[in-house]
Amino acid sequence: MKRIRIVITDDHRLVANSLKAYLDSFPDIEVVGIATSGEELLRSVSAWAPGIVLQDLILPGGWDGLETTRRLLAQCPGVRVIALTATVDDARMAGILRVGASGYVRKDAEPETLLAAIRYVAAGGTFVDPSRAIQLARGSAPVEDLTPREMEVLRALAGGRSNRDIAASLFVSEETVKTHVGSILAKLRVENRAQAIVQALKRGLVALEDLEDT
Repeated sequence: MKRIRIVITDDHRLVANSLKAYLDSFPDIEVVGIATSGEELLRSVSAWAPGIVLQDLILPGGWDGLETTRRLLAQCPGVRVIALTATVDDARMAGILRVGASGYVRKDAEPETLLAAIRYVAAGGTFVDPSRAIQLARGSAPVEDLTPREMEVLRALAGGRSNRDIAASLFVSEETVKTHVGSILAKLRVENRAQAIVQALKRGLVALEDLEDT
């Protein structure tokens, strides 16, 4: 299995190390480097040879996340960038996507959302944080259809079941369940499981009876 090679650019070591510990727990992902500034990233990126860079938008030194991304993609056009930010800001989101980033995720998003973003971007997609998608598309664009397996997971979430319980009942790994949860959050344009259940009820994807066990 080919692993997704990740570099994290963030000047907060605690944040970067926590992200590394989380992502390294998945067999298809490997964090190969941590940079604390744009300059450090550009010096080391060729040696690290990542497929994806998780790029903080607020950095010390002369380059912010936008400038770092612009220089990175000029130097390594095959690398894909997912911007990480503490806030969802129209100007920053437009700017980072305009210079070539493939994703935009808020730092306080559910871990499953970041995981889904990484896998989606690695597969060639563009991922926008669901919280921003809600603001852009609420009440207008239809929700992307859930797969039959995602519907099973959604109903299990509505019943208050844990990832471990869901994995056991579907005979899949917890990692697979986390991937499905991330995809459900993205497709429903919500930020967490509670919001997913509310949206699912509004759209008739689950019934009140599905909540009886919660």
